[in-house]
Amino acid sequence: MPYAGWEMPVRYDGVIAEHLAVRGAAGAFDVSHMGQIETSGPGALALLERLCTNDIARIPIGGAQYSLLLREDGGVLDDLFSYRLEDERYLTVTNAANHERDLAWFLDHASGFGAQVSDRAADYAMIAVQGPLAREIVQAIASAPLPERMTIATRIVDGAQMLVAGTGYTGEDGVELLADPADAPAVWEALLRRGAKPAGLAARDTLRTEACYHLYGNDLGTDRGPIEAGLGWCCRAAGGYIGAEAVAAVRAAGPTELLAPFVITDRGAARPGDAVIGGGIVTSGTFSPTLETGIGMAYLPAAMAVAGTEIEIDVRGKRRHARVERRPLLKVSTPNQ
Repeated sequence: MPYAGWEMPVRYDGVIAEHLAVRGAAGAFDVSHMGQIETSGPGALALLERLCTNDIARIPIGGAQYSLLLREDGGVLDDLFSYRLEDERYLTVTNAANHERDLAWFLDHASGFGAQVSDRAADYAMIAVQGPLAREIVQAIASAPLPERMTIATRIVDGAQMLVAGTGYTGEDGVELLADPADAPAVWEALLRRGAKPAGLAARDTLRTEACYHLYGNDLGTDRGPIEAGLGWCCRAAGGYIGAEAVAAVRAAGPTELLAPFVITDRGAARPGDAVIGGGIVTSGTFSPTLETGIGMAYLPAAMAVAGTEIEIDVRGKRRHARVERRPLLKVSTPNQ
């Protein structure tokens, strides 16, 4: 299907089979649609500290960090992973649909910081290998031990030099490979020969929903801020970033609504846009192949967003009973953050 200018694989053999392969062994995702921005120079850290909500200064060389990009009013422009490749060189991975806007935002704010901002999206193909056997599969064709969780390093994989990051968005352990586009097809085939199952966007969505990871455009957007989304933990208390004052105001007053995970307790599965009776809206909703029931996340009035609260959701004209739960909906092998 078309997505952000790309033709993306939704499924190969089927969503459930691909999902369970990742939970039980290993899956490979072509996520080359993700964007990359490089920030370098003596002012790189100061610029990223101004743009990103998390504490970029705490990223060691070879480290990774999850963060948000905000407007002045606290609305979320994107959620990002930033990697510190060298002392004054960072690589930030953006969501595909937001990449051009993010790049423009970086460039617009770079003046006076003594930092160079470069679009690197055309320089990397990206393959995510996820699951309990993912590292074993990649290690078999890698030149050296793979980097640990939330770190990044240069490695030779299947004869090609690339960046290998201990990150992912399924909740399982694994790595993400950032390779030269010319090398990616051969690496992809090598991973599949060694047992990784190709998995598409649909399985990636069910996996991240079980882990309660946000999807930009569904659970995050410019109409709400980090506190409502449950992402206050990646907004540094000291402030200094764009949108910090708005975040501090919501944190002090308390949010009127919160993003909360839920499980359907009768038949059916809710979908994004379904209304919650009494207030609220579903932002992510699907059938969980692991839990074998409908699951999702919804923005609810703060008083309702408490684990154990029984709610009803209007699913295509029928009321479906659901229960608010704690994050994550599925206890996975390795936390993402």
